[in-house]
Amino acid sequence: MKILTRLQLVIILLVCGNLAQAQTLKGSRESMQKQYRTAISYGFAFVQTASSLNSVIGTNRLSRVSPDRYLDLHDVSYPYAVPGTKLFLSRLSAQYYSMCGERLIVTSLLRPRDRQPANSVANSVHPTGMAVDLRIPKSSKCRSWLENTLLSLERENVVDVTRERYPPHYHVAVYARDYETRVASLGDSKSVTPDTTASTVAAIPDASPATVTAQAASEAQVTSFAGSYQRYVVRKGDTLSEIAKRNGVQVAQLRAVNTLRGNLINVGQKLRIPSTGSRSTAVNTMVAANGTTHRVNRGDTLWRIASRYGMSVQQLRRVNGKSSDVLQVGQVLKISKG
Repeated sequence: MKILTRLQLVIILLVCGNLAQAQTLKGSRESMQKQYRTAISYGFAFVQTASSLNSVIGTNRLSRVSPDRYLDLHDVSYPYAVPGTKLFLSRLSAQYYSMCGERLIVTSLLRPRDRQPANSVANSVHPTGMAVDLRIPKSSKCRSWLENTLLSLERENVVDVTRERYPPHYHVAVYARDYETRVASLGDSKSVTPDTTASTVAAIPDASPATVTAQAASEAQVTSFAGSYQRYVVRKGDTLSEIAKRNGVQVAQLRAVNTLRGNLINVGQKLRIPSTGSRSTAVNTMVAANGTTHRVNRGDTLWRIASRYGMSVQQLRRVNGKSSDVLQVGQVLKISKG
């Protein structure tokens, strides 16, 4: 009798767990209202018509989302997203590719209100560029990983995910600024965590961030800038591209001088800005002084490595005598402008 009771209890717990997960993926009126209220609190504007898109790009700091090795767009008419949502896609797609060996497919991003489907809700946040629709994977393994990862992020209150049926897809509203704060907190921790910026690729999912080994930490290529520079404290509303433009430097230079792996910056963060007379040689000087090699990590590409060190892919190929873009994990590349 005791054995039967225990078995019944296990079954009940499993059923309840599945129901809880299903209810989370199901979404609710309350969750949609929360998405709408969050968009309002962020000060995001809602694109009313396709013709008014350009006027909102600056207000919401919309960025174009483009297909890459890890991400594909399928019939996306308006491939724009706010920075936090673009960051979310970059991280998630790299992790998904590492887990499943296939690209994450986006079926919708920003949608003006006059382009919303008939079955959409009145307060949809798609017109802000905050939401994204993802295709449901055919593989049960990939589907399970993706759902678990999204649900894990939902429990952290940085996304809200709903599995829609008509047509089948995952609707993900990214609480963009909260998500950016979460990513920044991963980078501020004492241990090195994977995929902490938009341009870093990691095999470990957001559902279970892990500490990278000491070897991986040593591969981070932390370098110092050997030329003269000015200090700049990041203010609210700043972006890396805007700071670079104001100071007459390239974004790649700012990344290299400040050992940034992506474009994410935080209010109060101190940046080094190459001074007049050293801007044209800033990256050269830094690379010559310290960053002489790069050990290839999982997910690295020649383009990402070249961008990180302020080089072109052609230069990186030439320095390393490569005729193709194929890389091997653990391979050591020379980083030099010579």
